[in-house]
Amino acid sequence: MTEESFARYEDQVALATAAEGGTIAAVDNNREQLDRAMGAFAGAGGGPHRAYPADALQPGEVDAVVAEVAERFGKIDILLNGVGGLTAISSPAATTEQLTMAEWQRVVDFNLNGTFLFCHAVIPHMTRQGGGKIVNFASIAGRGRSQASSSAYAAAKGCIIAFTTKLAAEVGPAGINVNAISP
Repeated sequence: MTEESFARYEDQVALATAAEGGTIAAVDNNREQLDRAMGAFAGAGGGPHRAYPADALQPGEVDAVVAEVAERFGKIDILLNGVGGLTAISSPAATTEQLTMAEWQRVVDFNLNGTFLFCHAVIPHMTRQGGGKIVNFASIAGRGRSQASSSAYAAAKGCIIAFTTKLAAEVGPAGINVNAISP
């Protein structure tokens, strides 16, 4: 699955949520993509939806967005955590031999750290409200089953799967359900 179809998959999940009457708080560092998504969510129903331009790799920005969403809407029921993708480096299918350490780190940071930061920020809010749901987007690459992605991407997505399993055990007693999906 390409990053473009992965993004469309995430959009479809959010669109279905809006169509069922849900309110979407969308976060992206690309204002154009964020505006396009917000137009689609508005047409799907639910709402009021809100756009938050922010960098998912900046802890202060993530914390501020999550705090504002919790304040504005009174609670956060679901975190659909789709941080990441294949565009952190110029050759998304680079072999291990072709990857530099800097490229490896960019891919891992882009995919794993943003996922952690959003989970880290939302858990206190969900704990205080008595529960919630976190859905982390992994990938079939995280199970070593993608020829179209690098080993760095596979490693990062595999880490998301392991992180999700561990996190579910940590926060389950607080009523927070955590799962990963691997489109």
